[in-house]
Amino acid sequence: MTVASAGAEPGPDGLPRCPWSLSSTDYLTYHDGEWGRPVRDDTGMFERLCLEAFQSGLSWLTILRKREGFRSAFCHFDIEAVAGYGPRDVARLLADPGIVRNRAKIQAVINNARAALTLPDGLAALVWGYAGGQERAPVTLADVPASTPESQALAKELRRHGFSFTGPVTAYATMQACGVVDDHLKSCFRRGAYAA
Repeated sequence: MTVASAGAEPGPDGLPRCPWSLSSTDYLTYHDGEWGRPVRDDTGMFERLCLEAFQSGLSWLTILRKREGFRSAFCHFDIEAVAGYGPRDVARLLADPGIVRNRAKIQAVINNARAALTLPDGLAALVWGYAGGQERAPVTLADVPASTPESQALAKELRRHGFSFTGPVTAYATMQACGVVDDHLKSCFRRGAYAA
């Protein structure tokens, strides 16, 4: 059986979990304590959006392991502070081994902070405006889409406001991470854990 066709599997404590979470303790901690938990503040949403953009083309484990480095480098994702970054900050970030040193992604974070400041109701409200559309719980990882019509619409809206590195897949990964959708597998013990 491949991982994609697998349903929830027992973790070290015997509780059923999404199988992707069982390959490392970092994944297990993230899955159990954070992934899918609703994030409703702009700073938290901005962090998740930025980290998902940095993940593009890389392992999520790489991003998780560098997360504290990202937080330090980007003022704990304070949107106003990051929006004020200039060329010296870019040079500093390109020399920082605690993050992924990709000029285009670094520039995108700064650009996206500036774009976030222009949103009348804030970033979190914008992303949560695309909640809904999930008809049933995924049974296996193969049932989890890479993007949805809602994430495509969100990506388009973000681009309209000047965001970059926020395509439909990144938008959907952000929606998953922030609890806008619940993609814990149907038999995962975290499924529905954060439902209102």
